[in-house]
Amino acid sequence: MSERLLAKYSGSVPRYTSYPTAPHFHTGVNCDIYSQWLSELGAGNSLSLYLHIPYCDRLCWFCACHTKQILRYEPITTYLVALRREIEAVGKRIGKGARVTAIHFGGGSPTMLKPEDMVDLMDCLKASFDIADDAEISVEMDPNDLDEPRYDALAAIGLTRASLGVQDFDPTVQKAINRIQTFEQTKSVVDAVRARGVGSVNCDVLYGLPYQTLEGVGRTVSDILSLSPDRIALFGYAHVPWMKKHQTMIPETALPDVTERFHQSTFASRMLLDAGYEQIGIDHFAKPTDSMAIAARAGRLRRNFQGYTTDSADALIGLGASSISQLPNGYVQNMPATGEYQRMVEGDGLAAVRGIELSEDDRMRAYVIERLMCDFGFDFMPLLARFPAGAHDLITEARAFARQNPDDICRVGNTSFTITPEGRPFARTIAAVFDRYLETGAGRHSIAV
Repeated sequence: MSERLLAKYSGSVPRYTSYPTAPHFHTGVNCDIYSQWLSELGAGNSLSLYLHIPYCDRLCWFCACHTKQILRYEPITTYLVALRREIEAVGKRIGKGARVTAIHFGGGSPTMLKPEDMVDLMDCLKASFDIADDAEISVEMDPNDLDEPRYDALAAIGLTRASLGVQDFDPTVQKAINRIQTFEQTKSVVDAVRARGVGSVNCDVLYGLPYQTLEGVGRTVSDILSLSPDRIALFGYAHVPWMKKHQTMIPETALPDVTERFHQSTFASRMLLDAGYEQIGIDHFAKPTDSMAIAARAGRLRRNFQGYTTDSADALIGLGASSISQLPNGYVQNMPATGEYQRMVEGDGLAAVRGIELSEDDRMRAYVIERLMCDFGFDFMPLLARFPAGAHDLITEARAFARQNPDDICRVGNTSFTITPEGRPFARTIAAVFDRYLETGAGRHSIAV
């Protein structure tokens, strides 16, 4: 990859886990509108639930999540009272017949919850929603939180997928990002959940961290491969200190430049491919037998706020402070501040503070951007069938961009638009071509490579 192409196409663009992206949400979408949208869900609709636990017992400097460090458990106890109230309120507003097919516990650190609180929270979900017997239940895990009673509680709530953040095993890198986690700790979690019947394990690895080297990234990936996870996410560190002040603790002079980031990414990717994993989109890898690899091969891969997913639910319901819901009508975000979130749900049980209602143009561009991020291209006939009113103009945009681009990062034919292998590292940049909101000036983003 030439330095010229890296410089030209690695600018700051969204990650496109939604379209329109979160910086374009507005306060015109409130609790009343959210309540109405929820009431329109019902028989025949499938639901996915995301529960946000916005607390950690340590704050990792690299993290860009909505979370805060606490040293006492009492704030969690208080928060869970509000979370259960929201669960009940949302469940009552959704029409009968909607069925939950997936539940994801994220954070923060959901494994900070006491075992009895994990079980109680799942009991509350079961009382408020119709949960399918084969629903996927995934939990983000911090090995530093876990013990035998918590493992037993995770098994009791029906855990099917364990997600472990690793980042990097190099002690120098771990110290720089305030994330001390040994390989032995990580292995113990993988062994413990597998011993309890959990059939799928995901590990997250980061490149672009302070003091990372190619050799260090290689050692971390080699260690991860020895655990034989079903899925591996290879994320580029997003340095956004203007949004997450604790990232100022990371020395910027220790961060690799865009060329080094690219080399780290391609080096790690090659190791994973050589080990037999299939690449999924821009930053995921999966065993060929994994459901995500199967969905990708079949053109059924999806992308939402959790990244790449096989989740095909009609609506994603976000529960907890800062959570975002994705409904047929549009997006809704809860109050991010935990104290204010708790005060809001004491009222009518909802805490929506902003969002956006989707226009037909939004839906069309969201479809195209998702296919670019998942399949590295889109076919014209399905687009025309879904959006007959606007598809011709968008296809004209695609043709114009491909024909005016001298770098062969994408191509256009009679029936499709395709990102070339050389252009795949810049999929986010190419997707941004179809983003009508990007030039409005709202929001800053991480670099694309």
